[in-house]
Amino acid sequence: MRVETRVAAAGEGIHDAAALLAAGGLVALPTETVYGLGANALDPVACAQIFEAKARPLSDPLIVHIPSIDWLDRLAIVPEAARRLAEKFWPGPLTLVLPRRAIVPDLVTAGQETVAIRMSSHPVFQAVLAAFGKPVAAPSANRFGRISPTCAEHVLAELGGRIPFVLDGGPCRHGIESTIVLVTGDGLHILRHGPVTEEELAAFGQVRGAVSGISAPGGLLSHYAPRTPMRIAAPVEQESRLLFPQQEGSRDGRPTAPAIGLLSWSSSGEGFAEVEHLSHKQDLREAASNLYGAMRRLDQAGLDGIVAEPVPETGLGAAIMERLRKAAAR
Repeated sequence: MRVETRVAAAGEGIHDAAALLAAGGLVALPTETVYGLGANALDPVACAQIFEAKARPLSDPLIVHIPSIDWLDRLAIVPEAARRLAEKFWPGPLTLVLPRRAIVPDLVTAGQETVAIRMSSHPVFQAVLAAFGKPVAAPSANRFGRISPTCAEHVLAELGGRIPFVLDGGPCRHGIESTIVLVTGDGLHILRHGPVTEEELAAFGQVRGAVSGISAPGGLLSHYAPRTPMRIAAPVEQESRLLFPQQEGSRDGRPTAPAIGLLSWSSSGEGFAEVEHLSHKQDLREAASNLYGAMRRLDQAGLDGIVAEPVPETGLGAAIMERLRKAAAR
């Protein structure tokens, strides 16, 4: 059923957002990473609306955002290593996967015995949670598997008519989702790369890869994907055209060359139909901030395909490449 979607500026809509959450409703609101679609994390009926609005499979768990650090022990069993990470990186773009307590609904954890928790540093998100007073489950405010939103306009393009309220807090600072870490006795397992890098985490324990049997939010093979087919390749224009099938049509009935766009890291993009530069100065943080917006613009350009140029896979580059691989896996 289609609903009217209201948009409010951050300064005007904080108490309305908190009231809607308290009434069991949905609110799209900004974090420092991407916009989230929030509901009362302790109310499974409210959280079910998230899955419905996003067309998200119930097997994909939600991240629980807490209003204050005292909620951490109320929701999870917290190893000392996890507590040190929280002290260092919260509020901020780090999600901890920890053994859950019974207060957390099964729907939120996808039936697992772990729960994903973080504390956002965005002042608007913090103000809403302070007014609401409870944890909020908030995955990205987009259709499942699609490009994550980094401004209110992206949320409307994805969920307009499906959710009642969008709180506009301007563009997101980081532009990619939080780093997700599972803390175990043998170290820190990165389940999703993000703004908190592997190098930063290494000071708190041995960093390892993902583990079997734990499903993390956004952990499916294909995710963050444009509708336009995308491939990761060195941006040689003529060779890039071979990655996509020839398109029929032209005045004489012969096949025409496909229109290819470039998501550029360092290339000029000469010869491509459309070009989006992640960072003209090859700054990885700027590239991460621009990633989803650039992908969305290329996706809306009526292209036959998109070539994404690889970025250096160090620091934040690992998170960018993780998103590009999932976007290209569609």
